[in-house]
Amino acid sequence: MSDTTTSNFTRPWMRWWLLAAGAYNIVWGSVVVVAPDFPFALANMPALAQPGRAIWQCLGMVLAAYGLGYIAASRAPLRHWPIVFVGLFGKVMGPIGFVWSAWQGTIAWKFGATILTNDLLWWIPFGLMLVAARRAWLVSQR
Repeated sequence: MSDTTTSNFTRPWMRWWLLAAGAYNIVWGSVVVVAPDFPFALANMPALAQPGRAIWQCLGMVLAAYGLGYIAASRAPLRHWPIVFVGLFGKVMGPIGFVWSAWQGTIAWKFGATILTNDLLWWIPFGLMLVAARRAWLVSQR
């Protein structure tokens, strides 16, 4: 897929959504690394014990890394569709994992409020970017 083809389908909103996702993930991931108890305190839940706390901090590092990927992808969202796809996949799997854990009783249902901004908010823009990338690819195959 050529840059000309992708640029015909790229819209300014795509760049802004990826920049916002990048900034959000870097901030949220950094908070989880530096102050892992903070999100639990917001939900009025007890802090995690080890090794859960260390795993939670590792997740924060991964989220911050995703943020860097989103920022890099913002320059050419459709050319960098795999980053958007992996991000959307994670943002779909996160709520599934949460529901599973809450159903099992290992995390409080109220912690699910974090899903709104961590995951659900990004489904539509990331999905629309992937649809546009697919359309651009189809045009490039003609």
